[in-house]
Amino acid sequence: MSTRHDTAPPTASETARVAALPWRANEAYSDALRTGRGPLFLRRADGWLLPLEVERWCAAADTVDLEVLRRCEGPVLDVGCGPGRLVAALAAQRRRVLGIDVSEAAVAQTVRLGGSALCRSVFDPVPGEGRWGTALLMDGNIGIGGDPRALLQRLAQLLAPGGLLVAETAPVDVDERVSVQVVHVADSGHTTGSPFPWARLGTLALLRHAGRSGWRAVDQWTAGGRCFVALRSRRTSSNAEPPNSTAVITSQRTGKPSAERPVADR
Repeated sequence: MSTRHDTAPPTASETARVAALPWRANEAYSDALRTGRGPLFLRRADGWLLPLEVERWCAAADTVDLEVLRRCEGPVLDVGCGPGRLVAALAAQRRRVLGIDVSEAAVAQTVRLGGSALCRSVFDPVPGEGRWGTALLMDGNIGIGGDPRALLQRLAQLLAPGGLLVAETAPVDVDERVSVQVVHVADSGHTTGSPFPWARLGTLALLRHAGRSGWRAVDQWTAGGRCFVALRSRRTSSNAEPPNSTAVITSQRTGKPSAERPVADR
């Protein structure tokens, strides 16, 4: 007699953690962040390429970025902070801000710029859950995990009741979930990491997902060829602890990074 073993489908957090591995292990991506130069691409299975704007990410916050930061309320969580230009700009304004990213190289660069950052997925435990005033999803980070609805639900947990989410959307009308790989410009046919899920959403698609996930749209705008949406959380209660000093990193902290400890500047 055979025994049937039913396997539950992976949760959104499990899928996102698997998707984070290629970013953590990708040497080409890490090298690009350290040098501030690309180009790199995300490559779909059909060969379509999405450029990764490494040079802009590694530069100082520009006027379009600063307009986004001007809209931020309370303590700010930058999800997928990359090399830290936005975290550093907010820190320079003496704003309370924390960046999180799955790439150790990204977190280390953020710290070098004088920002605070932790090496972890947005689906991992985050300091101050339920008390952040603003969450940022810039530079295509609405694609994290390949499941926008799950990401929006997680961000609602992280924000304070009525908290603000500012997300950058694709400048075209698109709503897709795909499997991609990181490709180095030197050889567009040579992948430098394993496939992982990603999503691309235009403004209309994000508004549809947001409405179904309990968010209220408060603004949308275009600047410098980039598109943005501001959403307000409808959640009305929280029992989480506030952001605190455990999220702060200084360049003097050293040691081996882990999922529960920030990557220190080296």
